Amino acid sequence: MRFLFSLLVAAALSAPLSAQEGLASRSKGSATAPVTVYEMSDFQCPFCQRFALEIFPALEAQYVATGKVRWVFVNFPLTQLHPNAVAAAEVAMCAATQGKFWPVHDLLFRNQKAWAPLKSPAEYFLTFADSASLDRAAFQTCLSTGATLDAVKADAQGAAQAGATSTPSFYIEGGIMAGAQPVEVFAPILDSIYAAKTGTPAR
Repeated sequence: MRFLFSLLVAAALSAPLSAQEGLASRSKGSATAPVTVYEMSDFQCPFCQRFALEIFPALEAQYVATGKVRWVFVNFPLTQLHPNAVAAAEVAMCAATQGKFWPVHDLLFRNQKAWAPLKSPAEYFLTFADSASLDRAAFQTCLSTGATLDAVKADAQGAAQAGATSTPSFYIEGGIMAGAQPVEVFAPILDSIYAAKTGTPAR
């Protein structure tokens, strides 16, 4: 965990201030949670969509909301497969500068089938300003100037250096787990790490 965390922090500190703020904005759970999971994801990836909409809500309720796990989203756009993935990541990161990363994260995945096939999704992405109650002018400026592009690239570099080769992938306390695995796969891993770190069972 420390290896990837140091990569991400180094990347964030070398990026603009707005990107630094985005690192905290795309985390869920207590900063002092005994377990940290880094989700390396691509907004245009259908398996990432499945994880975000069908699997993560249960993990969030069971582990994040209860203070056991801190969850951090890391952009890992697979550009060779998904031509709009970087643009989508920029959308989420621009929303993060306004403290709205997670609402836009959800909008991107819920509407993936609408924007993914577009040749130029920029106009579509601007509709998220109203849906997520963003400052539209600031959001548009952030997107048009590429203000968060370096942060997205730094995320991708950190994910690759941590060993991720596909999405979604999860860096959990020193190991990589690939794929949109069900809760039943995550649970014993998270439970065992939690128990080892706290000396108490997770449930």
